[in-house]
This record gives sequence, C-alpha cells and structure tokens, in this order.
Amino acid sequence: MAETFTAHHVLEYPGGYTRSVGPVIGRFLTALRDGRIEGVRLADGRVLVPPTEYDPVTSQDVAPEGDHWVTLGPAGRVETWTWVREPRPGKHPLDRPFAFALIRPDGADTAMLHAVDCGSPDAITVGMRVAPRWRAERRGHVTDIEAWVPLADGEEPQPAPLRVPAEDEGPVTGIVSPVRLEYDVTAGEATTRYLRGLAEGRIVGARAPSSDDVYAASRGTDPRTGEPTTVEVEVRDTGVVTTFCVVNIPGLSELAPEIPYVSAQILLDGADNTFFGLIRGIPVDEVRMGLRVRAKWADELKPDHTSIEWWEPTGEPDAPYEHYKDYL
Repeated sequence: MAETFTAHHVLEYPGGYTRSVGPVIGRFLTALRDGRIEGVRLADGRVLVPPTEYDPVTSQDVAPEGDHWVTLGPAGRVETWTWVREPRPGKHPLDRPFAFALIRPDGADTAMLHAVDCGSPDAITVGMRVAPRWRAERRGHVTDIEAWVPLADGEEPQPAPLRVPAEDEGPVTGIVSPVRLEYDVTAGEATTRYLRGLAEGRIVGARAPSSDDVYAASRGTDPRTGEPTTVEVEVRDTGVVTTFCVVNIPGLSELAPEIPYVSAQILLDGADNTFFGLIRGIPVDEVRMGLRVRAKWADELKPDHTSIEWWEPTGEPDAPYEHYKDYL
C-alpha cells in the first residue's frame, strides 16, 4: 500500500462568528466597553459575574435593569490558574507566556476566566491580588480587558482609559468573534485509495468481505458491522439526488458559486450511501428529489474533492421514489 495522505486544513468563518447577546449579557459587555465590571445579585444574595440570563438556583429570569446590578472590583483575587508556556499566534490573548486564571472580582461570589500577564509561573499564586489592564479602544467584548496584572501590597488599580463614544453609540447587542481552526488530517488507507481514485477520474468505494453493501469514499469500516471494508469497488459517477438545500447565504466558501446554489446528497449508482456535491446546470427551482445527475470532472484532476467541480443533470427520467427512499 502506498503512503497515506496527510493534509493541512483551515476552518474559518469569513469575517468572524456573529451572534446576538441579549439584554443581560449586553449590559455586561456595555459596562466593559465603559471600563466597568458589572454582576448581578441573585435571589440567595450571591453576586454572579459574568451574569447569566437566569438565576442558576431559581431559574428565574434576570432583569436587565434594577438595583440587583452591582459594580464590582475593579481589582480581584486569583482563585486558580494554569500556565501557558507557548502561546499560539491567533489563538491566545497574549503573544508571550501567561496564565489563564479564574479571577474573583472584589464584591463577587463567583469567578471569571481571563488572562494574567505576570511574566513567569513563579509570579502568580492562588489568592494573589490582580487588576484589569484595560484597552484604550474598547468595543464591548471580554477582550476589552487586555489582561489582568499583579498588584503590589497597597497598590490601587488603574482606572480604564477614557474613550470618546461614537455619536450613534448604543448598548451592545451583538459581538463578532474571529473563528479559525487549523488542523492536520491523515487520511488512512481507505480514504487514500478514494483520493487517489479522484486523481484518476474514478470514484472508489469499498465493501466488507461478508457484505454486498458498497460505500463510496469508504472510511475503512462497514458502518453497520464495523468490519473492515477491504474489497475495493469502483462506483459510477452518476446518481440520484435524494435530499438538497438551496443556499442563499453569501461568502460561506471561496469555492462556492454565486448564490443561490444547491447542495445535495447524491445516491451514486453502485453505492449504498449518499455522496455530497453541488448541483449546477439547472435552475435552482427545478432541482428535485429523484433528479438524475452526473459528475462534472475538472480539467486538472487532483487527489481531493476539487476533481469533481459539480454535478449536473443527465437528461434521464427521474428515479422513482422507491429507489432512494431509504437514503433520505
């Protein structure tokens, strides 16, 4: 068997992951933007930070306004910590060794997770007094505190730098967080056979010796029995659309066509599982279950999924529902 493939992958949300935060978390983030740490007093008298939208003891809603909101700190104490010796660029908040710590701000009964910039693991202890180092430019995010720093005996925390609010600035209602994951994948023998087949313009499947079920792009075992799929079987590059989705969201992938486009699960001829692909060559409102399609192979074949550019109608009559009803 030839050497298996190893590939480097990057999973990233274009522009970051956007989410709404609601009025309670929104107030907490708005306070951070203004250089304050706020928590909420619960029904049992404890002060919770960061606040949640409900009381964790009574499950009652936490109101976004009222005298149960408490300004905390800004200093606090380290409850527990772990040292990050080799920060990863783009993954960690600091570019030098630091501690991740649970920090309980003065006046709070719970702790919040954040970074402590203290130089070495010998410079941090449980119970140590720390203070937030605020960013000058703040936007309503937990990273408005760049890091927490040690306080000497009797030292007072520095106030947050003044910032000039925008004319149309209102409470924080949402955040955008960058999301990027890099990882290496080793294909394994079965997937390597499949990928090498794509580079030859073939779709390679496999089955277990004791079964007639053929799996296109087999991952090495029969999903029903767990038996190794050691018998190689080539399946056809034609099939039937079983289910599909019309995509109207732009920017999901650099490889994606202009919206709207159709993503579909395709039951390949000769296979007993579905195969994912893009449907083109037909208006999106004419794509349907049972549509017969064929692979459009790229001019330059490679051992990856770019070898099949998309799937397009064959012009044959639709497959009857009974043919694909078990693959929906």
